[in-house]
Amino acid sequence: MGIVGSTNELRLLADPTRARIMSLIMDSDDGRVQVGGLAAQLELRQPTVSHHVKALFEEGLLEREPEGRNVWYSISPAQIDRVTDVLQDDRQSTLEDGVLERISKDLAVRFAGSFAAETVDRYVRESYALLAEQARISRYLPSLTSRFASDRLSALSAAALPAGRGVPEVLFVCVQNAGRSQMAAGILRHLAGDSVSVRSAGSAPASTVRSIIVAALDEIGVPIGGEYPKPLTDDVVRAADVIITMGCGDACPVYPGRRYLDWDLEDPVGLSLTRVREIRDDIEARVRELLATLNVNAS
Repeated sequence: MGIVGSTNELRLLADPTRARIMSLIMDSDDGRVQVGGLAAQLELRQPTVSHHVKALFEEGLLEREPEGRNVWYSISPAQIDRVTDVLQDDRQSTLEDGVLERISKDLAVRFAGSFAAETVDRYVRESYALLAEQARISRYLPSLTSRFASDRLSALSAAALPAGRGVPEVLFVCVQNAGRSQMAAGILRHLAGDSVSVRSAGSAPASTVRSIIVAALDEIGVPIGGEYPKPLTDDVVRAADVIITMGCGDACPVYPGRRYLDWDLEDPVGLSLTRVREIRDDIEARVRELLATLNVNAS
């Protein structure tokens, strides 16, 4: 299961039966259930379910509402956000086919006139597989699949433009796409806005962007909310005018007409915040120099 709460009460959700109980309550029509109904859905004896529900209630995760001879249980309003966040890791680690079909249909409408529906669907399913298998992403997998597929289709469209059309395309590539490349991409987006199209990827992506990276960027007012590690794909390389690698070796394919740079930067994995700040500042200086060569005004 792999769920570990950050507080004493959330540790209860490490038990798969209790996590399932919370999921069933959350998914119920009116947000409340009776023990008998839970027992039927779980195919467990009612005393067993009552034991788990009592533990969740005593820790403040559930509220109890008597109604005549019946007793209803619902998730405590103060705990809903935290419970949802904890349960999210185990939900939709594999997507139902209907979810992928919906994503494909939505993106087919957006890219109508550029790509056939069959092409869009292929990119959606491939993007899902890459995120789930290579990047080992489970949290928010439906929305990230949609975003990743959209970004790849946008890159494919950009690559088809004649030289000099559109805004400059910059791709940052490191190993895990959880540190250096995310910092560089975040700083460039912050400085250039819509004047530059910025992408990042990893040759062996991690599952999440490291919190110390988010903290270091936040200190200088650079947001990277919603960013996630993503695998390196051929389409984003083809779209790029400038490709900047950071310790990923020969993982990035080489295409003629692109400008390639290699930034020799220390991997921030396991480093202190002080050292990460130094790497961040080095990256910022390099990004500003890059902007000057792109004839884009930095803030």
